[in-house]
Amino acid sequence: MSKRDDLIAVYASDLKEKCGITPDMDLLTKVTIGCGPSIYNADASTVAGSQESELETVKNNFLIKKLGLKDGPELMDAINEAIETYGKSNRNKYRAVIYYMLTKKFGKESVYG
Repeated sequence: MSKRDDLIAVYASDLKEKCGITPDMDLLTKVTIGCGPSIYNADASTVAGSQESELETVKNNFLIKKLGLKDGPELMDAINEAIETYGKSNRNKYRAVIYYMLTKKFGKESVYG
């Protein structure tokens, strides 16, 4: 298995065990690929749930630019909900897992065609 396949397996495990979500592996794979090389960087591969600037980046670069959503308070609510689902005490919140949950929440799977 490639390094990416190994990471996708880790993300799927986190979704199942930490979030209680059975992942759509096809979508999870596409979201992971969409994250690009950041998944291989220890810092960039995770989301710092307690950093306001990090959450703004997720909102602007992912929800607005990538998913094409309109800015509004519901975007930050959804990000916080995803962080809550993942578990605030959980130190490593993988970006691909957060993005997967947000993609599903907003029904934007078509973005990954």
